[in-house]
Amino acid sequence: MIPRWSILAVLITLASLPDATAAADKHVTIRYHGQSFFEIISTQGTRIVLDPHAMPEYGRKVVSADLVLMSHFHDDHTQLGVVENAKQAKVINGLKKMGKDRPDDWNLVDEKFKDVHIRNVGCYHDGVSGMKRGKNSIWILEVDGLRIVHLGDLGHVLNETQIKKIGPVDVLLIPVGGIYTINGSDAKEVVEQLKPRHLIIPMHFGYSDADKLLTTREFLEDQKEGTVRKYDTNELTLDPKARPPQNPRIAVLNFEKKSAAEK
Repeated sequence: MIPRWSILAVLITLASLPDATAAADKHVTIRYHGQSFFEIISTQGTRIVLDPHAMPEYGRKVVSADLVLMSHFHDDHTQLGVVENAKQAKVINGLKKMGKDRPDDWNLVDEKFKDVHIRNVGCYHDGVSGMKRGKNSIWILEVDGLRIVHLGDLGHVLNETQIKKIGPVDVLLIPVGGIYTINGSDAKEVVEQLKPRHLIIPMHFGYSDADKLLTTREFLEDQKEGTVRKYDTNELTLDPKARPPQNPRIAVLNFEKKSAAEK
């Protein structure tokens, strides 16, 4: 006869083991709300919001966040009013005000927030060292082993110092709409510079030729066959343990999650 204490010990040990099925089902979620506005949710539920806007053409999305990151001070990247718990969230702008008649400077960050590591790299909003539109900040997030890079309103191809500081990239969120940022042609060059392994998500573009910004057309031209997919949804889930594909996928997201009837 097996002693009761022995059976109890076995049950306690089994109860304390991690649920392998639950662990396998954990994913990183990326949601796109148009322009440069993203939500990223880690497997532990940490919610990171990047460059929130309240532009009516995309619908005024309201989100919750633990951490809000902004690439620069322009109005379409800093609308904390759409973050319903902004007063409780940690808010960081990649730039800092330097006082009257002085240009903004980079606010360099390298720190851990909950289960996410965040840092940024300084760059410019234009191709003339900020003389036209000022500075911009690139955010690098390490989420569940994935390096997610949000380029903000990058206005130029990168230099060697910036490429080295950014480091390896798994998921690249890159502007392609021109006018205020790099266009599709320059975006292709930046992709070649950073060589993202898993996924490329275009942002800051127009959805039709009537929009002020350029569409994704130029960026998508001549891409490798089978790498581009256009989604009806604004949401993707990533398995952080998945092996990278032979060629990185390009995911063109909608800015809203359409119903089946709208597809």
